[in-house]
Amino acid sequence: MTEDLPSISIVIPTLNSARTLGPCLQSIFEQDYPKDKVEVIVVDGGSFDKTTDIAREYRAVKILRNPLRTGEAGKAVGAEMAKNELIAFIDSDNILPSLNWLKAMVTPFKDQEIAGTEPLYYARRERDPLITRYCALMGMNDVLCLFLGNYDRYSYMTGRWTELRVDTVDRGDYLLVKLDERNIPTMGANGFLVRTEAMKSVDYKPYLFDVDMVYQLVMADWNKYAKVKMAIVHIFAESLATYMKKTRRRIVDYLYYEELQARKYPWRSVNKLGILKFILYTLILAPTVRSSLRGYRKLPDRAWLFHPVSCWLTLFTYAINFMACAL
Repeated sequence: MTEDLPSISIVIPTLNSARTLGPCLQSIFEQDYPKDKVEVIVVDGGSFDKTTDIAREYRAVKILRNPLRTGEAGKAVGAEMAKNELIAFIDSDNILPSLNWLKAMVTPFKDQEIAGTEPLYYARRERDPLITRYCALMGMNDVLCLFLGNYDRYSYMTGRWTELRVDTVDRGDYLLVKLDERNIPTMGANGFLVRTEAMKSVDYKPYLFDVDMVYQLVMADWNKYAKVKMAIVHIFAESLATYMKKTRRRIVDYLYYEELQARKYPWRSVNKLGILKFILYTLILAPTVRSSLRGYRKLPDRAWLFHPVSCWLTLFTYAINFMACAL
């Protein structure tokens, strides 16, 4: 019954997102969910393309300004203005792949102890660009996470959704997971739903970093989550140039905000042996080639061939930027 469904505030940060925002919004407004129980908030960082024009085509969309421009700042602005029972963080390059997506994602909230929900899978569509398909197959956008064992979507390479020691119970339509401060996967983005009550109990301004938010929630005893057996599309990169740009931005942003002491998740305590393994396997090359071939045998897709390239590009980008920071 519709009266049993919780109200949702969907927060979408944007900055020159005209290429992907239309399909994202269309997939939201096509949902089989009561329209009066959904508000859509687009928080724009000063786009100079047609992003805001596209958003205005949907009259129900609220458009807010994000003077700090970044996606993390946009999420903080949107969360602050959200008025409904749940907040859903949907990125402008996400697409909800089925009409019942929202209903499936809110179902676990019937358990009052569950603080948030997140899709278990990234959707792999044949028509998507090769790099986007690769990220969907891997279940992550940063290949270093594979070697750290810290990721949060099902990986066809490992057959797991994370390698951290997370207490997990299969409840049929979703996995009930209980997190502790030492075992928090990189959750919080690309279709993450959270109780507004829980969200307002932590410090997320002026920058809402996804995993930092989850870390704070766990530390505040909001430690139960549902990994719903649903997928979400994430158009991560249509070209090698975009992939490199996003990889560089990830590490530059991390170093910048860490220096400002704005980050809360204890990244410095991650698996050091995993980092060493990543470096060695990438330099030797053969182990990453074998991994890509093993992935291809599990689920044939030429996107697996990008794996050794991804490792090299990621290692090169991280090394250059860490050295630049040290000088």
